[in-house]
Amino acid sequence: MIDPERIFRRYQDLQSYVGWNDEDVDRVHGIAPLLKPHLPALVEDFYSEIAKHPEARKVFTGDPRQIERLKKALLAWLVDLLTGSYDRDYVTRRWKVGAKHVEIGLDQVYTNAALSRLRDGLMRCLDESWPGNRAGPMAAARSLNKLLDLDLAKIEDAYQAENAARLQASERLATLGQVAAGIAHELRNPLGVIKSSLYYLRTACSLSPEKRAEHMRRIERNADRAERVITTLTNFARMSMPEPRAALLRPCLEVALGDLAIPDGIEVAIDCPADLPPVMVDPEHLRIVLENLVRNACEAMPSRGRLTLRGRRNGSIVDVSVVDTGVGIPEGDLGRILEPLYSTKPRGLGLGLSLARIILDKNGGTLHVTSEPGKGSIFTFRLIAAPEEEVEESAL
Repeated sequence: MIDPERIFRRYQDLQSYVGWNDEDVDRVHGIAPLLKPHLPALVEDFYSEIAKHPEARKVFTGDPRQIERLKKALLAWLVDLLTGSYDRDYVTRRWKVGAKHVEIGLDQVYTNAALSRLRDGLMRCLDESWPGNRAGPMAAARSLNKLLDLDLAKIEDAYQAENAARLQASERLATLGQVAAGIAHELRNPLGVIKSSLYYLRTACSLSPEKRAEHMRRIERNADRAERVITTLTNFARMSMPEPRAALLRPCLEVALGDLAIPDGIEVAIDCPADLPPVMVDPEHLRIVLENLVRNACEAMPSRGRLTLRGRRNGSIVDVSVVDTGVGIPEGDLGRILEPLYSTKPRGLGLGLSLARIILDKNGGTLHVTSEPGKGSIFTFRLIAAPEEEVEESAL
């Protein structure tokens, strides 16, 4: 979406960079009457040359009316160049030219070449039409060249922005396809278990209380699993902007642990010094991060192990580590473990760790991981320490 104010500020910065001033404006406006009679011929030459180059010509539909519309648009563009006020509306119109090139599929290199041809034609016409001494056209040519360079810069800027936006949209669609496939896989398994248990409960001729309880537990466990998948995806898609405030770390850790079902075989410890300063963070965001990291650590210890949540002061920073004694992460996966949709688990959706990283980034923090296969992993995130007087006793 075009932001005229932002585009104009950027254009003004470029004007300052090339030294564009009121004298340049006067010079360009002064030569406009000399060049206007030549503009129709320059337009004809412009499109005649395009017809000789297949890569440039392919954007045409073959309809003669399209060529006539384009000729009129180019003529208006040249008149605007020579007589414009170079204000916000002018810059917006220039920007739209670049965006249009992306829409019609014209390679930007041909825009550069085309403008070079127009520049050459304008300079030649200026030289031939100048009535006075030779110093006059040289000064006017310098001003006109500045203006042409500014126009080209805005067209290229718009081209790159529009092209990047389209590329991002394409990547989002591709990512959506990957996410959809992952969600289908993650939900199909627990739903299949739920359906089979329900079928058994409905059709079993004689059902003992133990069997009934077993299948009810299977249904509940797999319903929880499906809910976690949906919650993770919802958190990933609807992450709100943070509202950071000072909060004590230990209560945050305790509340996050209290909300999770830690397997019986895992020993849990919290290691936070009494003098640890509060941290500046959105408490709800911190809860999501901790739950994702703790859940990930528990899954890395399928039978038993030790989970340690540790806080340490490091100058104006507080380092928070989630340490497990699990299976560890292979060296080849460490560089990608925080990427969206990348998971080392057969049934992993690959959003939990990337969600934690994104949340921490929004809260001014960072996330790092070290691991040794067979010995465990350490996920450490850094948060900014808050002034002691701003601490809130209830963090979550």
